[in-house]
Amino acid sequence: MAQLKKSIVLMGIKHCGKSTLGKALAKYYNCPFFDTDDLITELTGKSPRQIYTESGSEGFFAAEAEACKALSEKLAGKIIPAKGSAIIATGGGICNNGQALSFLRSINCLFVFLQVPETLAADRIVAESVFENGKISNLPAYIAKKNPHTEIDVQNIFHDFYVERTASYKNIADLCVTVNSSNIEENTASIVSLVSDFLKSN
Repeated sequence: MAQLKKSIVLMGIKHCGKSTLGKALAKYYNCPFFDTDDLITELTGKSPRQIYTESGSEGFFAAEAEACKALSEKLAGKIIPAKGSAIIATGGGICNNGQALSFLRSINCLFVFLQVPETLAADRIVAESVFENGKISNLPAYIAKKNPHTEIDVQNIFHDFYVERTASYKNIADLCVTVNSSNIEENTASIVSLVSDFLKSN
């Protein structure tokens, strides 16, 4: 176990392992773990998907920014008792929410992009989707709003999204970690090693 000198903010598309690896990192560093999507639900009483459906991206970004503001205040010691470093898993669209990013940047943190191969991420989305009577449900909002009719439609929509988001995450991140498998220990070790090397050289 090592002492964490900075909070770690995990970014990446849905199904990249932010929450799973975040909890593993929090255990390794013996520090708190926070998921901004969970904080949104705590503050609003609604799930992120419900807010997005009811209020669109603008309403969701506002709720996400408020969650990040509350978290930054907590980690700065303004809200007892969670002052200090933490592992933070963010929602997939955090890269497009400038206000939320500003609140996160106000704490002493590293932004880490968890990049999964496109085919792996797409397969996970398809596996969670429900195909019934020519309709597809349980899709991420950004795919559902384009009204795909087949698995190929889903994959094509996801491809464009994946390319755009990858560029955005890389532009923000201090560190990029490729997540090639579901081996939690292996992926956790990779992140720990890269974080250690980064902190030594900066």
